[in-house]
Amino acid sequence: MKRFLRISFIVIITIFVLGFILIKYQTRDRHPGYQIDQTINTQTEKQISTGFAAVSITPEITDTWNDADGNARYQPEKGDTFNDLNNNGKFDATWIAGFHNRRPANGIHDSLWARTVVFDDGTSRIALVSLDAIGFFHDQVIEVRNKIPENLGIDYCMIAATHVHEAPDLMGIWGESPLKSGVNEEYMKMVINQTVKSVEKAVSKLEPVTLHFSKNDSDALHLVTDTRKPVVHDPGMYIIEAKNLAGNTMGVLVSWANHPETLWSQNLFITSDFPHYFRKEIEKQTGGTCVYFNGAIGGLITTHPNLPVEHPATGKSIKEASFEKAEAQGLQLATIAVKSMNNSEINISSGKIQLSAKTFTVPFKNTLFRLGAVAGVLDRGMTGWWKVRTEMAAFSIGPASFLTVPGEIYPEIVNGGIESPVGQDFNTDAIEVPPLRSEMPGKFKFVIGMANDELGYIIPKSEWDDNEPWLYNSEKELYGEENSLGPETAPIIHAKALELLKNIR
Repeated sequence: MKRFLRISFIVIITIFVLGFILIKYQTRDRHPGYQIDQTINTQTEKQISTGFAAVSITPEITDTWNDADGNARYQPEKGDTFNDLNNNGKFDATWIAGFHNRRPANGIHDSLWARTVVFDDGTSRIALVSLDAIGFFHDQVIEVRNKIPENLGIDYCMIAATHVHEAPDLMGIWGESPLKSGVNEEYMKMVINQTVKSVEKAVSKLEPVTLHFSKNDSDALHLVTDTRKPVVHDPGMYIIEAKNLAGNTMGVLVSWANHPETLWSQNLFITSDFPHYFRKEIEKQTGGTCVYFNGAIGGLITTHPNLPVEHPATGKSIKEASFEKAEAQGLQLATIAVKSMNNSEINISSGKIQLSAKTFTVPFKNTLFRLGAVAGVLDRGMTGWWKVRTEMAAFSIGPASFLTVPGEIYPEIVNGGIESPVGQDFNTDAIEVPPLRSEMPGKFKFVIGMANDELGYIIPKSEWDDNEPWLYNSEKELYGEENSLGPETAPIIHAKALELLKNIR
């Protein structure tokens, strides 16, 4: 009996030690010692130059498949089969990110891009990259930065995902099963390398410009809905059009808040969703490269299948998810943007860049995310025991200010309207006040979401609801908390944002 107990004890200790070693290895810091505490404080206004570029990150679809029951889930046990196009005897799937597991791509509808705009004020140079991806972790952002040649003179590089739900999985959680990563490592390497090329190409196209600033506060509001109370939107469209000395448009930077998931969960083709049609029309009408950034989309802000969108060319009202609906949405957005650009409010040719950027840590409390990290599904490094490194930046160019947010921030944190509803898990009033946009300088206030990281939903602590009773006496659990790091994320992000914004006033 004693021998049995001794052996059992040794086995338990061995399992515990091996488990601890596995956790430490899987959550090891991928970039030990990496830290940013950066300030750019240009004193003199000089001629502004910009460069724009678009480099493809479209994947190759190796194998296709046959969806026997039309549920957009690859389930061989239910009769689904694959087409072994490379004749290697296995299904080489390209897993689409968003909605659910087991959604392999069956083709390419339109290209995905790494789109970059570089601003240079004669003293400092910053690069802003938009990736057609659901998210891009901070570890990969660092990899891109480490590959950018020093001779490009980039003082700061921001990389944001559009958060499209119809592109390959770059985060790991939409693979064949919840325990298998959906990331194709070769594709990830390609995205990283192509992102660097996009920055290089944008720098090579730098030339003096006049920046034309415009915005539209509400005309696009009918294209989205907020599916979680309180109903608060981030409806504004913010635009910078860059024209060279000959008066030709080099490029257009646009920020607007909405989940690019208009095609919804049954689509099996790689696409950038409505941004494809939006950028294409902007480029058709201006001749410049369009770079689209997303905004405050938590809550969640989406074009739900129950929301009809009118196609401007046909007048048809489209409700069901389809490419026609995505096109209708993109064309409507382009009409709003072009009208705003034609009535630009402020134009400048000289200015200066002010910037403040910092890395910091956020508690990694989500139990499912922790399991995913240990299982290798989430390839995410930690800087301490369940603490993750992330980053934010605030910067300004002329009358425009920018705030980068490493996730899907709820609009009420940005624009106001946080509530303390019945059913809240924490007995507290609003913590994340004042609204962030009220603290941003300048007339044109760009909030860029999914920037330099993807932490998931950033939910006001007073609206956190992980346990019954549910908020607002709802009969069912609300969506959001399962895709958030935890209730402390929002207060930390809000406080860091205020700190950075003070440095660019």
